[in-house]
Amino acid sequence: MRLVAHKPCNIPISKAVTHMQYATIKTDFRNLKMTSSWKPSKSSECSVSSRETRLSNKWMEYQGIKNWDGLLDPLDDDLRSEILRYGGFVEAAYRSFEFDNSAPGKYGTCRYGRDSLLPQCGLGGIGYKVTKNLRATSGIQLPGWIDKSPRSSWIGYVAVCNDKDEISRLGRRDVVIALRGTVTCLEWMENLRVTLTSMDEGGPTRAMVERGFLSLYTSHTATCPSLRDSIREEVSRIIQTYGDEALSITITGHSLGAALATLTAYDISSTFRHLLTTVISFGGPRVGNKTFSDNLEQNGTRILRIVNSNDVITKVPGFVIEEDEHNIKKVIKR
Repeated sequence: MRLVAHKPCNIPISKAVTHMQYATIKTDFRNLKMTSSWKPSKSSECSVSSRETRLSNKWMEYQGIKNWDGLLDPLDDDLRSEILRYGGFVEAAYRSFEFDNSAPGKYGTCRYGRDSLLPQCGLGGIGYKVTKNLRATSGIQLPGWIDKSPRSSWIGYVAVCNDKDEISRLGRRDVVIALRGTVTCLEWMENLRVTLTSMDEGGPTRAMVERGFLSLYTSHTATCPSLRDSIREEVSRIIQTYGDEALSITITGHSLGAALATLTAYDISSTFRHLLTTVISFGGPRVGNKTFSDNLEQNGTRILRIVNSNDVITKVPGFVIEEDEHNIKKVIKR
């Protein structure tokens, strides 16, 4: 397994500067002993780490406050356990998605209620409770005779740690936002919209991201709020409820979910600046340009990417647009 830090390209970790807030673990996943969420095992149990390790005295280090310095090469055992633990949340997002399109109105929903979601996915004893279901809406509108899939589909959930022993072990109350990868036809079509667009609607920022990812993050219908607004509302409610406690936001996702996790982190760190926001992503593609990356770093967001060295998805798009000191746009090939 080879470990690198990157900002935004790959650099050997021995030569990486300590203030970088991005880290990438390149592996074939077998070293992590984790089942891929693309092909969940037939067992009803997700791969989840043991709860024995206490992180209370150094939980911020494992959330990236020091940019995982000294934990990546070799990979720290406790960090490995945390990666596996958050991977279990992502797998639960896949397991909970309703793939059955034989019944009208069933496809694209969540198979379980909020109280039973984690137990049904083998995560009933981990001390977290789902507080909100999340849906993503495509900005692409096709005639009904072409595509029968819904514009809005269930894509994940927010879960809050509410077990006293687990809060003590973790050293804080942890909030997890877990997002699955691409499933529906419209989501695949959004993935192909790789041109860059401004992250902030009508704003002066030069932060740009892939159009398809942003569309799934910000689009809404008359009856379904956008993924962005749903997460903002829930995070605001959680802060009001637990704002006097040590609190962390951990956003995790696979593939498309990893891209949406990065957009979510950008939005949360810009809107709720006092929160420690960490992304642990699996097989995520590149999301935006250098300005977007720089803004994430300036806002204090920590991102730990776990990627397969042979996975082409983690290397696209193959170029980003960047502005130089003369505000002249140019293409930077990666």
